[in-house]
Amino acid sequence: MNTIANILRLSTLLLIVLLIQACATSPMGRRQLKLLPEGQMQQMGLQAFDSLKKETPISRDRTKNRFVECVAHAVTNIVGGEWEVVVFKDDTPNAFALPGGKIGVHTGILKVTANQSQLAAVIGHEIGHVIAHHGNERASQNLAMQTGMQVASAAIPGSQLGQLAVAALGMGAKYGVLLPFSRTHESEADLIGLEYMAAAGFDPREAPKLWENMAAASNGASPPEFLSTHPSNATRIKGLKAYLSTVMPKYQQAVREGKRPDCDRFLRK
Repeated sequence: MNTIANILRLSTLLLIVLLIQACATSPMGRRQLKLLPEGQMQQMGLQAFDSLKKETPISRDRTKNRFVECVAHAVTNIVGGEWEVVVFKDDTPNAFALPGGKIGVHTGILKVTANQSQLAAVIGHEIGHVIAHHGNERASQNLAMQTGMQVASAAIPGSQLGQLAVAALGMGAKYGVLLPFSRTHESEADLIGLEYMAAAGFDPREAPKLWENMAAASNGASPPEFLSTHPSNATRIKGLKAYLSTVMPKYQQAVREGKRPDCDRFLRK
């Protein structure tokens, strides 16, 4: 037992050292662990996006492409930088953004989003992950955890007790650190996306309605929140509604400045 306790202390010390060496702050003021160079993350994003374009059919529907591009460009004009937008012919209600300025939107998400503001909430959320370096943070957390596990596996004798201790350490790492952090990323991206869409002139009050649509589409088929990498729909709706008072002035200012996206016009034709 003393050996196990020593290994746990050693693993904890190792993680603390990593935290000190690679400490950063998210756009929402949260401390982050970032171990990988951003250039490497961008290269990974570019490679992944190229692979997706080769493996997944791309939608040639002119109406859908013009609608998605209109919404995405309005949001990215607030964020800045160059972004490539691709609509994938995939019925799953999903979208994503990758380091390196890449945005992918599945045609399936268009069946859940009722209007331009709801799609802006989706795209703003996904861009929020990139801007907040959540991919780097997630990869860094896994790297740090794997390093600690390797140290523990090498030092704990191969007895049944030792194996159980390593297994318990792994479960504790997954459910006590990795999954909660992933839920934190999702909630943080929700709020970042809300700010982007509001500043672009999209109505942030539509964001909670989006997740009401998602909840209806899922028919309750989701795992308990404590076992999930995403917050429950109810949690997301509550968090978004609570943040509306913060972003509504930004939305009203955008409207006064003439930022009135009319991307829905492509759907009316």
